[in-house]
Amino acid sequence: MENEKLASVFTKGLIKENPVLRLMLGTCPTLAVTTSALNGFGMGIAATFVLLGSNVAISALRKVIPDKVRIPAFITIIAGFVTIVQLLIKAKAPALDATLGIYLPLIVVNCIILGRAEAYAKDHPVLSSALDGLGMGAGFTLALVCMGGIREILGSGTLFGITLTGDVIPPMTIMLLPPGGFFVFGMLVMLVNKLGKEKTPELNCGACPIADACALPKEGSDPSCK
Repeated sequence: MENEKLASVFTKGLIKENPVLRLMLGTCPTLAVTTSALNGFGMGIAATFVLLGSNVAISALRKVIPDKVRIPAFITIIAGFVTIVQLLIKAKAPALDATLGIYLPLIVVNCIILGRAEAYAKDHPVLSSALDGLGMGAGFTLALVCMGGIREILGSGTLFGITLTGDVIPPMTIMLLPPGGFFVFGMLVMLVNKLGKEKTPELNCGACPIADACALPKEGSDPSCK
């Protein structure tokens, strides 16, 4: 039972509570950096690292941090992890650092990071907070890679820099521009909302002893009559 609960903590961020496509958080970097799948993947991994580190640190310190200063404390912890990931990317992937630009240090104020710290990590133990950070980070990365992949294929004819369509389908440059980003974002939001929508249980009043007195209209009757 405990394993199932921990598994649900991780998987909820993929579709059911995807931070970008369901909760509508972090849309600014999502639209800005997803001109290619590689850019989306790099941004997603950076944000996941910060999510995991900050969730674990805040959960471990949740009984030490005074409630009155929790937001400044959370931002300080998040800023520390953002600095680490920014320095690592500058050293190991300077081209990616140049592409992501200002959106890399702006992870500090990303609503997803602070939102998970405030909504989950400060009230839950380290293990479940780590899984929550990983799940939300995976959902964020998945959304960015999907957006970046679609825009790159349609706008450049490539995926992760590998030519796919060649001269068969002319590239649609608009997909690499803001209108294309908003279009793909809207389509993905619609798709994920369809997948994550919970079915409403159907009511079966046939065997109910008080069906006649129920306020719900009987099957085949005028819906306006109660």
